[in-house]
Amino acid sequence: MLKTIDFKKVFDAHEKELSLVEAKLEGLFQSEAPLIPLIGRYLLESGGKRLRPLFLLSSARLAGYKGDEHIELAGIIELIHMASLLHDDVVDAAKIRRGSPAAHSVWGNQIVILVGDFLYSNALRKAVSFKDQRIMEALSEATTSMTEGEILQLQKTADINITEEEYIKIISSKTGLLISAACRIGAILSMSPTPEKNALAMFGFKAGTAFQVADDILDYMAEESELGKKLGKDIGEGKITLPVIYLFKGASGSEKEEIKGIIEKPSEDGLRRILALFRRYSVLEESLKRAQALVDGAKDELSIFPDSPHRDAMLSLADYAISRHK
Repeated sequence: MLKTIDFKKVFDAHEKELSLVEAKLEGLFQSEAPLIPLIGRYLLESGGKRLRPLFLLSSARLAGYKGDEHIELAGIIELIHMASLLHDDVVDAAKIRRGSPAAHSVWGNQIVILVGDFLYSNALRKAVSFKDQRIMEALSEATTSMTEGEILQLQKTADINITEEEYIKIISSKTGLLISAACRIGAILSMSPTPEKNALAMFGFKAGTAFQVADDILDYMAEESELGKKLGKDIGEGKITLPVIYLFKGASGSEKEEIKGIIEKPSEDGLRRILALFRRYSVLEESLKRAQALVDGAKDELSIFPDSPHRDAMLSLADYAISRHK
C-alpha cells in the first residue's frame, strides 16, 4: 500500500521556497511598460495554489538537488502558466478567474493578449540564462503543446462527437505537459540518470492530466465561492469534457438529441437537465474513476525511487487531484 502524507504538509514543507518563488515572480513582471507590472500584481494578488512550482520544487528535492536554481525555474514555470490563463480567458470570453474579474474584463483583450505574450517570451528569455539545452527543450515542448491543445479545443467547441481520446489529447497538451516539464526540470537540475528523469516526467504528465480531468469534473460539482468559477461554466463555453462525453455515450437516443440541443444553446434549465442526467447515469463517478486511474499510473512511475518523505510528498501531490472533490 503506497503511503501518502497530508497535502497541506507538502505546502508547509516548501513554504520558504514558495515565498522565494513569489518574489521571483514579482521580478519577472518588471518592465518599462507600466501595465505589465500592474497586471502582474493583479494576477499575483488573485492567488492560486502554485501547484506547478510545487511540482518542480518537490521533484528537485526527491531527486536530491541541493542548489537554489530551482527557485527561479519554478517561477518561470508559473509565469508560463499565468500567460496561458490570460490567453485562455480571452479565447473563452471568461468573466471570472479565481473569484475576481478576469484580467481582460479590466484592461481589454488587446492589452491582456500582449501581456500574455510578454510573459511567455520573458519566461523563455530567463530560462535561456541557465544555458542548459535540456531545460529549454522541456519548456519549449510544453509551451508549443499548450498552444496546440488550445487550438484543438477550439476546433472541438460544442462538438458532441469528440472522443475520449481526443479530449485526453487536449488536456494533456494544455496541462499534463507543463507539469511534466516542471518535474523533468527538477530531475535535470539534480543530474539524475535518464530512467529517473523519465519517471519524474511521466509522473508529472499523468498527475497533471488527472488534475485537469478532476478540475473538469469539479466544474459540475462546486459553486463559484469554492472554485472561483461558475457551476457548469464549461458547458456554457462549449467545452465538451469527460462527464459530457460519458453521458452522451450512455444516453438513450432521445436523450442524445436533448443533450445536443443543450450544447448548442446552453441555459440554466439545460444545465439542470444535464446535472439530472449525470445523476441518472452516475457519470461523475465514472469520470472520477478515470481520473483515479491516471493518479494510480502517476504514482506507479515513482516506484523507481526508494521510499522516503520526499517520495511520499510527491505521492500526496498526485492524490490531491482527486481529493479536491471530497
